[in-house]
Formats: sequence, structure tokens, C-alpha cells
Amino acid sequence: MSTHTWEARTPERSALQNWLPGLLMMVGTGARLWVAGRTFLNPDEALHYFVAAQPTFLQTYTVSLSTAHPPLMFFLLHGWIVFGSSEFFLRLPFVLAGVLFGWMMFLWVRRVAGQQTALFALALTLLSPTLIAISAEVRQYSLLLLFCATCLYALERGLQENSGAWVALSAFGLWLALLTHYSALIFAAATGVYGLFRLYGNKATTMRIKAFWIAGHLTALGICGVLFITQIAKLRQSGVPTEIAATWLRQSIFHPGTDHLLTFAISKTARLFRYFFSHGTIGVLMLTLFLGSLAALFSGKTRIQFSRSVAILLGLPFAITLATAVAGFYPYGGTRHDVVLALFAVPGIAIGVDFLKGGMLWSKLALLLLLLIVCNLFPAPTPPVIRPQNQRPQLMKEAIAFLNSHPDGSVILSDYQGGLVLGYYLCGKEARLPFGPTPAAVVPANCNHQRLFTLVGSQSSLAPEELPEAMQTAWSSVPENVPGLWLFQTGWIDDRPDVWGSELVRIGCGEIHNFGANIRVSRCQKQPAESVTEIGKWPGFPFLQ
Repeated sequence: MSTHTWEARTPERSALQNWLPGLLMMVGTGARLWVAGRTFLNPDEALHYFVAAQPTFLQTYTVSLSTAHPPLMFFLLHGWIVFGSSEFFLRLPFVLAGVLFGWMMFLWVRRVAGQQTALFALALTLLSPTLIAISAEVRQYSLLLLFCATCLYALERGLQENSGAWVALSAFGLWLALLTHYSALIFAAATGVYGLFRLYGNKATTMRIKAFWIAGHLTALGICGVLFITQIAKLRQSGVPTEIAATWLRQSIFHPGTDHLLTFAISKTARLFRYFFSHGTIGVLMLTLFLGSLAALFSGKTRIQFSRSVAILLGLPFAITLATAVAGFYPYGGTRHDVVLALFAVPGIAIGVDFLKGGMLWSKLALLLLLLIVCNLFPAPTPPVIRPQNQRPQLMKEAIAFLNSHPDGSVILSDYQGGLVLGYYLCGKEARLPFGPTPAAVVPANCNHQRLFTLVGSQSSLAPEELPEAMQTAWSSVPENVPGLWLFQTGWIDDRPDVWGSELVRIGCGEIHNFGANIRVSRCQKQPAESVTEIGKWPGFPFLQ
């Protein structure tokens, strides 16, 4: 029997249950469409577009192997691009996946903890600023969350109804998640433990159901094996995984001798919940509710069936991710790479809200919505971040118009991330850049009657400290008769503006044009040669995007 049948159904509650889910779905959809239509592509989105825009599925698959992602999203995007390639159109499948994820979470939580808790979970899922943002971008995460939520819901139905078909559908969702993003491995491990507790802790479960579940997970192991052989092993050989500890994800990796384990665990967990809600105080409040719900579920003194198994399901993924960060394999903290943990944080918080003493459904939901409104109106996201006001399409249009205003044959220099964005917006959606780890070099290309020189060898953006070496390399590559060039930068470049300004002036790029805080075009004059370090010492590209 479904565990939500213990809730009393009054006429007032029944009415709320009928119209609130639909209203929340409409608001969540509108918020995602609004963001999707009001921001230009960031460098990662541009990279995903160019991987998917290969002439054939086979070429898309081959190129995808150079990224740190399984191929499924690139296949889906490859087929979608046939119908259009504007920023808004590219993002529509991910908007839809984000909304459907909210609905699947609602259905799963309703079966596990009841209708009232499911409404809280639906509000959290659809109105979290971070979940809105990631499902309005060309990224894997909304698809990942949808497939994972589908897996959980189908598993719950299969176990409650002794249905082999639903257990098989659950396995199918798990396979799709594994083929979408490697953080699905965390989900697979947690749900595997949960499934074992549920299958062998309930005598009513038939051998047929157990066989379906075991077959599904054995197939999942096979998928992991294929991915390891075809992609992960090659990335490890190239040294890619070791780069994350020394690049922009350094703060989310534990460093023995520098970090204290307990301090790291507490601070990164708090930072993670701040990331989910883009607000420090509200994030800590949500973390408190989450921990309170885990304590109540572990105590077994709740009306939720299999409460200890649910507590293990909700808490284990955080422990697994923390362990991988301590081992140096995967980041743990306020980054999008941990967004799969929202799948477990949201129901835990919703259960915590439902456990609060006093107040009816309407008052608790109103308070929760108020907190979510504050998060969206007064965000304080964890860096690095591009704020929506600095990612308006008009800013990119102005920057591209500025570059086009210069004479034919003008030279534009960019780092790898900027080159991807220019490929989409300036070069007619063409980018002839190498994918994956490559030796440090300058790649020239004709782009809209101008010459584009892109610094490759690192898929991260330039740091101020790297500018002298980068400019020296650029000047040695452009024709001798070129007295000046335009340095184009975009992406996550809004940190340390004073340092950037002084360094640009020092290397001869004193004419600086800012288009918001995340697009910068600087006029650079040739300077006397300086002593620079070996080009090959540029940092390699991060393991994850």
C-alpha cells in the first residue's frame, strides 16, 4: 500500500492538492523560459553545441569522447539542432527536462512521504534558483535529474505494486542517467544500497522483482564498464582527472596537510546548500531542516514506511561525494557538479518542513514560497557565476557589433572559451578548434572578414598571471605587420577586476571596453619581448564542465 494514504483528506486540503501542483508547474516553466530567453550562451554551452553540431552521429560520438561527459546528451542535441540552433531553441529540451524532473520528484515523494510533503518538494524543485538556472542552459544536468527521478519513482511503484515492468523502467532510467553524466555513479551507488534494503527487508517482495532489479543493475555495471574502457581510461591516461585539484575546482577538493577533515565536511556541506538556494542564510536553514529530517527518519518514529531505508537513501549520496572529494576524485561543495545531490536534498528538506510542529499546509507552503522568492530576488550565488544581468543577449550583440566595426583583416585574440563563443556569435556558428587536451598553441582562423587567433592548450579561461606569456605567444604567431590586436574575453571573468585592469594596462592592453561584467574587449599594442615561462606549463583543462 502507498505510504501517503495515512494523510487525512479534508475538502480544503483536497482543493489545494488539485490546483497547487499545476500552478507550481506553470510558474516553474515560466521562470525557466524567461531565463532561457534572456541570456547568451556561456562558453560551456557553446562547447556542447559544437560537439553536437558535427555532421554525423558517429562524428559527434567520436568528438564527445574527448570531453568528460558520456555521449547521450550530445546525441539528443545533435538531433535537435536539425530543427534550429538559436540560444532559446537549443535550451528548450533542457527546460522541458527540468520541469518534468519536478513532476517526477512530486510523484516519487508523494508515494514515499505523502501528498503534503510532495507539494513542498515540488515547490523546492521548481523554484530553486540553481535548478532554474541549470535547466535553462545547454547542459546535462536537467536530463540527469529527470532520469534519476524517473528511476526512483518507477522503483517505488515497482516495489509497492510488485510490478516487474516498473522495476524494469527504473533500471532504464538508471541506464539513461549513467549515459548522461558521470555523477550518476553517485546516484547509482546510493540507490543500489537503498534497493537492497527495500528488496530484502520486505518479505512480500517476490523473486521475480528481485531478478528484474538485479538484472537492471548488472546491465548498469556493464554500461559503466563500457564507458570506462571507451572514455574514462583514456581521460585518466591524459592526466585530466588530476588537474581538478589545482584549477578552479581546487576549493571543492580535500587537500591533506592543508584542510582539516571535519572543517572541510561542515563548510563544504553548508556551501553546497547555499549553492542550491543561492542564499547563505536560507541555505543553512534548509540544511538544518534536512539534517532534522534525517534524524527523525533514522529514529523510525515517523509515519513513513521504511523510514530508515529512506534516511539511508537521502544521506548516503552526501557521504559518498564527500569521500570522493577527500580522495581527490570529485568535487564536493558549491559547484554545479554536485547538483545530483539536490535530488536527495529536496525530499529531505520537504520532509523536514512537513515535520515542523504547528501550521497547516497553506501556512507552511506560504512560508516556503516566501523563502524561495527571497532566494530568487536577492541571490548570493557561490562563485564563479555569471549573473543574468551580465549575460543579456544585448550585451553580446553590442560586443560583436563592436568587433565588426573594425576594418577587414583586424586581428582578434581569445582564449579557448572566448574562441568558442566567438565561433557561435561572430563566425557564423563555426569553430575550428580542437577538442580535448591539446598542446599549447595558437589556432588561426578566418572569421567574418577578420582573423581570429585562439589560444589552446587549456580549456579554462586565462588568469591575469598568464596574460604576459599568452600575449608573448600571440605576438609570435600573428603577422609581423600587425601593430595591434583586440583581446576578447568572456565567461567567468568577473573576479578580481582591479587585478585584471592593472595587468592589462601593464602588457599594453590599456584600451578596455566592458560589456557588462562578463564580456571584455581590450585593444593591445605590441610590447617589447619579455621573459616568459615555458608554454607547456599552462594549466590543463578541468576534468568536468
